[in-house]
Amino acid sequence: MQIFALSFFIITGNNFAINSLNLPMLKAFSMQKKLLNILVVSFLIIFLNNSIIASERPTEKDSEPTTEEHAEEKGFNPGTFIFAHIRDNYNWHLYSYKGHHVSIPLPVILYSKNQGLVSFWSFKLEHDHTYQNFKIAQEGDYINKIIEVDSQGEFVARPLDISITKNVAAILISGAFMIFLFISVAKTYNRREGMPPKGVQSLLEPLILFIRDDIAKNSIGEKNYEKFTPFLLTIFFFILLNNLLGLVPLFPGGANVTGNITVTMALALFTFIITTITGNKNYWKDIFNTPGVPWWLKLPIPLIPFIELIGVIIKPFVLMIRLFANISAGHIIVLGFFSLIFIFGNMEPALGYAVSPVSIAFTIFMSMLELLVAFIQAYVFTILSAIYFGMASEEEH
Repeated sequence: MQIFALSFFIITGNNFAINSLNLPMLKAFSMQKKLLNILVVSFLIIFLNNSIIASERPTEKDSEPTTEEHAEEKGFNPGTFIFAHIRDNYNWHLYSYKGHHVSIPLPVILYSKNQGLVSFWSFKLEHDHTYQNFKIAQEGDYINKIIEVDSQGEFVARPLDISITKNVAAILISGAFMIFLFISVAKTYNRREGMPPKGVQSLLEPLILFIRDDIAKNSIGEKNYEKFTPFLLTIFFFILLNNLLGLVPLFPGGANVTGNITVTMALALFTFIITTITGNKNYWKDIFNTPGVPWWLKLPIPLIPFIELIGVIIKPFVLMIRLFANISAGHIIVLGFFSLIFIFGNMEPALGYAVSPVSIAFTIFMSMLELLVAFIQAYVFTILSAIYFGMASEEEH
């Protein structure tokens, strides 16, 4: 229940803070209850998709144990190293020193048919330990997921898993930071009414105006842009903040939130929900009875309506894949360059030292490129959402 309460608190507080900025251009942006409810439900989907950790089949890359302890026994494995850093985890790994791993434990919350509701800290499952007949599977269909076992260590069932994983914790942290940031700026505006902005105000105001004027107003139109602007501001700052935190290797950074496909799926899903709910008569008419298309492409086989309907589904799918692929690819490339040091070092220590300057140079270059991509992907996701909203609310000419 704390996930539901915190997610509602984050979204409500964040939208309240954005709308409470005492800027003349934002006074008219009263949040519509319908959009707020959709946003809350959608963020619940983010948390549930990350914390339930659906029981998908493992890929070939996941078929081997992926814990760092196993990797050390077999020598350096770049695939294990990379995917261990970009996947979600039940704890928040900080650093390793001489084989000792220091992590922040996170709450594990499970519901089992045999034991009911069970909660404990994730450190009890570290190093392949079993606690209260629960363990993290190292192989099989539920690799890297918590499973229930019997006294002999044999698989019994996959419990309902609503644990606060690393990505969920990162979402809570970024949400809390956004609430603090926007409420602080709002209080500053109230305290300095009529005075020019300074400090964080000077940073946020151009971004807010950019979202409003260059994205919302241009894409949606003068008549309808105001009711969508709070949502666009929320997803822009959420994606941007988590993109930037993902580039920071130290806590509270380092979580691959926007590189997690369940998060991007949820973000794309509530863009799709809002587009579908707010779509007017003209929007659906253009889909099922597209003007200017010959009748024989509509009847007896509704070829064009079918294509248009598929396009409605493909649009959020493209949003999901674009953000996930770009952020994940950047992290993988950076970690790949960094892995070259250890790959060559395993062959010959001198080679490791020799390749280090080149590897670090490429790593720094890709990190700078990822910094640019962090802004671009937040912008692209926001403007495409605004375009979809504009198409759904466009009036017939």
